[in-house]
Amino acid sequence: MNLEDYIKFANENKVCSIATIDGDKPRVRGFLMWLADETGFYFHTGATKNVSKQLKKNPNIETCMLSQNSQDKRMMRVSGKVKFLNDIALRARLLEERPFLKGLCSGPEDELLDIFQIYTGEAHFWTMENNLKESEIERVLF
Repeated sequence: MNLEDYIKFANENKVCSIATIDGDKPRVRGFLMWLADETGFYFHTGATKNVSKQLKKNPNIETCMLSQNSQDKRMMRVSGKVKFLNDIALRARLLEERPFLKGLCSGPEDELLDIFQIYTGEAHFWTMENNLKESEIERVLF
């Protein structure tokens, strides 16, 4: 497996769960990943939401994506660190690709809109076949 395999899987299976840390407690919620490419995995949220505050305080994150294809029984886990991006062109692209967000913010300059990227970390696939061999699962670093 190489990074392109993980990027392809992520872009085909955008519904996921993400885990953050709130003090000493884990917090998990459902998310819809925006996009993945060779630079990382991109998400967006509202700046006033707890998930944003938690990631700004502690940038460690993990996400889990399940295949939506009933023949593909894999899940992909990505763990790493996030950074928040304040690039107007990237924000404008997000609003074009996700028009439902236009009703929630005034435009690309709106500070309510947060884009974050898992920019470094590792990813791996999990299947029932490697269920009891977690330490042996091949991982890709990015």
